[in-house]
Amino acid sequence: MEEIKGKIKVFLSRFFRKHELGDDENIFELGFVNSLFAMQLIMFLEKEFSIRVENKDMDLNNFKTINSTVSFIESKMNLVEAK
Repeated sequence: MEEIKGKIKVFLSRFFRKHELGDDENIFELGFVNSLFAMQLIMFLEKEFSIRVENKDMDLNNFKTINSTVSFIESKMNLVEAK
């Protein structure tokens, strides 16, 4: 979990340079996020963690905080391992 969290923090720090994000801080409510960022985040997660984000996964609750994103990634990785 900490390794996943670390990678997400490094990625997000490129976009939130003047603000250190808390693990439960809603990145969408901060006002820094746009649709391009959302797509970049999805592409990063798919590539970095070898997961596939499906249309059904496109729920802001999965990506609104660092902790919710970590939980989402872990659930997707567990699905892959179970197959």
